[in-house]
Amino acid sequence: MSPSDANVIVVAFEDDGKAYEALANLKQLDGQGKIDIDEVAVVTRDADGHVHYKDDNTDDFIVGTASGGLLGLLIGILGGPLGVLLGGATGLLLGSLWDLDDADTTDSALSEVSKTVQVGRNSVLAVVTEQSPDVIDAAMAPLSGTVVRRPVYEVEDEIATAQEAQREAKQKARAQLREARQKKTRAEAHAKVEELKSKLHHATTSS
Repeated sequence: MSPSDANVIVVAFEDDGKAYEALANLKQLDGQGKIDIDEVAVVTRDADGHVHYKDDNTDDFIVGTASGGLLGLLIGILGGPLGVLLGGATGLLLGSLWDLDDADTTDSALSEVSKTVQVGRNSVLAVVTEQSPDVIDAAMAPLSGTVVRRPVYEVEDEIATAQEAQREAKQKARAQLREARQKKTRAEAHAKVEELKSKLHHATTSS
């Protein structure tokens, strides 16, 4: 299997308990050489929108690979402000910075993954290399698992773009704060001078 076949997959379930059975099935497929798992974890999203690894996911193979790789970075993004903007937590637009009905947003890899990791529900999130989607899809079907699949390169491109956009937004915000602070200082200085001029004028006319 070629690294170019690597995908980020997220699987949602009607029955949360099925997530751990799905996890075991994926590991079995990996052991059989039918897929190649780079990272995998059971995750959930809390009411505040944060995404967490499930505490009872104690397999060193799973936690160790997930915490320091692409999944760790992805989970951090999904649980942050961008994840909320993409509709993952509550669908809040935070000042309408993002229009969820926009075609570009609905076609976003991060948006699709984020929406699948729902509040209070268990999902399986993984980075896998697969020759055909049929293998995982067939394994998840008996568990009523809905599989969302996006190429790793798409996810990485959007993460890089999101990071750059966040950096630019911070720089713009800081510039606006500096400008506002400077304007306030200048306004205060002007007001002070006007006050002194008024006092001087009053003193001159009184003498």
